[in-house]
Amino acid sequence: MKHEHIYRVYYEDVDCGGIVYYANYFKYIERARTEMLRERGITLTYLDRVHGKSFVVKKLTADFLSPLKFEDLAKVRTEIKRYTDYRIVVDQYIVSRYVKLFQAEVTLACVNTLGRLSEIPKQVQKRLEPNPVDKAGRKFPKLKY
Repeated sequence: MKHEHIYRVYYEDVDCGGIVYYANYFKYIERARTEMLRERGITLTYLDRVHGKSFVVKKLTADFLSPLKFEDLAKVRTEIKRYTDYRIVVDQYIVSRYVKLFQAEVTLACVNTLGRLSEIPKQVQKRLEPNPVDKAGRKFPKLKY
């Protein structure tokens, strides 16, 4: 399942040449990953409060293909590539004006409160499937804490 999140590039995001500062790309894709999880009913607050766990970026490979500019409307596409009991790998792209400007592969690791690798809770793993639905065929509701 692909998730799309749309941003407008504001003056605060760019350098003096009107080009998005490189670190802001990482902010954009972080927000999009969080929204993808939220759309699947997984909130980071739930993961922390109920399970004492969180996701951290273990590895990130990025390619800046072309600049994103002031006032561009950017679409961040996020797709879960694969997951294990401990990690999630996602592909993320930033597209504007029908052109792919940035791409990244991000590996998230699930860690406990001590920062040690920990298993992703099974009820969270179910929601990482390509089309997550419950036994009755309905989308999963938000997990409660």
